[in-house]
Amino acid sequence: MLSPRHALSPQDKFALFNCRRLPARLNSSETALLLGLNDHDIAPLVAAKLLLPLGKPAQNAPKYFAAVDVLVRADDREWLSDATKALARHWQAKNSRFAALTAVRSA
Repeated sequence: MLSPRHALSPQDKFALFNCRRLPARLNSSETALLLGLNDHDIAPLVAAKLLLPLGKPAQNAPKYFAAVDVLVRADDREWLSDATKALARHWQAKNSRFAALTAVRSA
């Protein structure tokens, strides 16, 4: 039904929002779409243990998430707040490391 690994096309997004029943397993793109996040925000949430993938996938393996868990989190205001804070901390740390690296290279 949906493209497995690539970013979702507008048709895929429309299909996911309009399907009568969600698939039991969602890939990271579908999970991000349902939570209102970007695809690249899923990995930091997994690292912060705010999202738990199904099974025990290898670090470089595709991650799948239970649709029921994703929908519960999408309705939980407190979880969304915690996720937003975790993402802000992640990107702030990443940007500060980049700024420090750039300063060292220019010196």
